[in-house]
Amino acid sequence: MAKRALITGITGQDGSYLTELLLSKGYEVHGIIRRASTFNTSRLEHIYADPHQKSKLKLHYGDLSDASALARLIGKITPDEIYNLAAQSHVRVSFDSPEYTTDITATGAVRLLEAIRETGIKPRFYQASSSEMFGKVQDIPQHETTPFYPRSPYGCAKVYAHWITVNYRESYDLFACSGILFNHESPRRGETFVTRKITRAVAHIKAGLQEKIYLGNLDAKRDWGYAKEYVEAMWLMLQQVTPDDYVIATNETHSVREFLEVAFAHVGLDWQKHVEIDPNYFRPAEVDILIGDYSKARQKLGWEPKTTFKALAELMVDADVKLVQDHLSGKGRVAS
Repeated sequence: MAKRALITGITGQDGSYLTELLLSKGYEVHGIIRRASTFNTSRLEHIYADPHQKSKLKLHYGDLSDASALARLIGKITPDEIYNLAAQSHVRVSFDSPEYTTDITATGAVRLLEAIRETGIKPRFYQASSSEMFGKVQDIPQHETTPFYPRSPYGCAKVYAHWITVNYRESYDLFACSGILFNHESPRRGETFVTRKITRAVAHIKAGLQEKIYLGNLDAKRDWGYAKEYVEAMWLMLQQVTPDDYVIATNETHSVREFLEVAFAHVGLDWQKHVEIDPNYFRPAEVDILIGDYSKARQKLGWEPKTTFKALAELMVDADVKLVQDHLSGKGRVAS
């Protein structure tokens, strides 16, 4: 009998890649989506185009703010594995909407854990923790035992979700793991995140559809990896004999400025002619540098990153260039 997995945040970047991975391994995949006035399943459309895959993917309406609905769904599906990827995950937005961020990202996690406990089933549980929990870093590089010092409402909410997962693991003998994932990008990254904002702008500028891109702190340094590879680490955590927490990263750090240089150079453009600084994009409290030590994941999970920083930026640019070309050839214009 096929394993069943339940994914919150299935329509996001990580959710769509994880869905592909699990389906390729023969899983029946269930996803929770929020009811909205527009379809928000574009990252899953290619799966629905395959009748064989479509039959193994089932979507359910629900929300991390609705505890009773979560309990009903878990009791109905009885999943073998649960991956909690849902969150208000934009750091800058979390300063504008701290209460909402806390309700979904922090309290949402405990609602999900309580739903598991109340139903009495024993799924393996994955919590999406974040490098933003390290914030004002206390160690370089950061590893599993580095103290947390979050610098945003999002980071604070993720710290709560991380520790409540540890608490439920220790209190209720739940097989629960947290993956402390550092920045991970792809062509499916949301357009408001800085990497995708840059690669999308590069494609538009190259096509003559815009002139400028407005950004904040170009000196912020991040550890950037490829999301498609990072979801494999999530799955590997839930296949171990004992639950544990792991840093997933590349052990390299690069600035936003470096990302700009690679992305614009890939299409033969000079980034300095097209980038303007907008103070509105600066955070009230900045995280200056993140770099993760993934040696524990390499040793225990056999996982390591394969895609280099330069290759990642270039594959994202290529995807956005193709997206612009497809829009232009098919519709005569590009949606703004």
